[in-house]
Amino acid sequence: MVQEKSLRGLMSQPIRALSALVALLTLVPMTGTVARTQSFTLLDSFCPRSSCTTGRSPASLVQATDGDFYSTTYAGGANDNVICSSVYVAGGCGTVFKITASGVLTTLYNFCSQPNCTDGALPIAPLIQESNGDFYGTTQFGGANNGGTVFKITASGVLTTLYNFCSQPSCTDGALPSAALTQATNGDLYGTTTFGGIEGGCASVSEGCGTLFKITANGVLTTLYNFCSQPSCVDGIFPLAPLTQASSGELYGTTTESGANLEPGGTVFKITLAGKLTTLYGFCSQPNCPDGSSPKSALVQAPNGDFYGTTYSGGTYYYGPGGTAFKITPSGSLTTIYNYCSVEACADGNNPDALIQAANGELYGLTASGGITDAGTVFKLTPSGKLTTLVVFCRGSENCSGGGEPHGLIQATNGELYGTTDGGGGRYNGGTIFSLNEGLAPFVALQTSSGAVGAKVTILGTDLIGASSVTFNGTPATFTVNAIGSAITTTVPNGATTGTVQVVTPNGALQSNAVYRVR
Repeated sequence: MVQEKSLRGLMSQPIRALSALVALLTLVPMTGTVARTQSFTLLDSFCPRSSCTTGRSPASLVQATDGDFYSTTYAGGANDNVICSSVYVAGGCGTVFKITASGVLTTLYNFCSQPNCTDGALPIAPLIQESNGDFYGTTQFGGANNGGTVFKITASGVLTTLYNFCSQPSCTDGALPSAALTQATNGDLYGTTTFGGIEGGCASVSEGCGTLFKITANGVLTTLYNFCSQPSCVDGIFPLAPLTQASSGELYGTTTESGANLEPGGTVFKITLAGKLTTLYGFCSQPNCPDGSSPKSALVQAPNGDFYGTTYSGGTYYYGPGGTAFKITPSGSLTTIYNYCSVEACADGNNPDALIQAANGELYGLTASGGITDAGTVFKLTPSGKLTTLVVFCRGSENCSGGGEPHGLIQATNGELYGTTDGGGGRYNGGTIFSLNEGLAPFVALQTSSGAVGAKVTILGTDLIGASSVTFNGTPATFTVNAIGSAITTTVPNGATTGTVQVVTPNGALQSNAVYRVR
């Protein structure tokens, strides 16, 4: 079981800081021109009442096949417990919720509904929707051993605990998962735990330095890798970001630190589905970490095969250790493309905490702090490293209802960006959900990225009713559209080859935002 001293150690690590922020959102162009079509919409403010029954500190959203968005809140909700209040003083054990594109929020589940929080507590990671339609996620604490859980939950809110971490002596199966799960092309789910595993050279951490695992849809867990398995922990410790499956089939990820004495740095690694890990890059390889330190956001693979990511701190900066944006090849050649805090008073943002690649090929992301009011930003970044600040959050009074310290960002199939903030939202600072319209075109998204001829494929979209054709790299496929026009079900047709998927609707042709690989 995870002990209290380990919880204190956890909160000192660069996991999302859960300080309540009061923020007012202003739209201010900082290093470029804001598009005329840009518009910001506040969809929901959490904690509208002091009891925070709707939750507090929402994770990043996921667009589901029913057209709504689903996620978790780290705290708040209807239930509280000493397990939760000892970690997060504001109280509450967290929730699962859904929200419509117009901002109607429904709480689906309150964690700690079972005695001693055996159903889990404090879910810090976003959900994913698997191809079977259910959602899968993790809780950081709670469960049978207070080491966290893996769970699945239906769209109607029926939750099933699939696995309890720390089920093995000394938590050798891992403890305290902090990142979203990833469904690989073989159908299994892959994830990491921040602590636990077989003890390595991690100083002062009694439960190990983290693990990488796979788990089947019915809850059979296999530990694939124990971090700090190599001398001086050169393979990294404390993974926080979700894994990314590359077009090659391997998983790519990061660790936030490396070294036996919890030194700054971190790594980029790749690992096969069978568990063979290769460290591609070690950050902070030079004095003062000009190449960055402590990567926290998931890697994004571009169409040319390279990956983009951010580091939370380090870099060559003028006004503070603001972090970096970088490009890295699949073989490990790293190029820093932007240093945050390059503008006076870190007006360009500080501590990047999320990065995505939109359907137009440009990168969009968030900084957790910085901006002219030090409450974070939304930015656009070209692959060559030109940054434009799109939104500046601010803090300082109860009227700051737009949120502060943003940490989750996605692009929905209507083209708009949807994000969450950790704090702000009014008097009780429970966080917010917002949308940002940058004038980006709609597209379709594939729930799975590869499969053989005959494989079932779910395509997410907006206003798909009346679709007249679906093609896989030009090869037509048979399909059905659901009743509300938010998803298409199809199969990979005979003769299909690797390429984009196109859906023709009455409003025009929509391209997929990623290539579908035919195996």
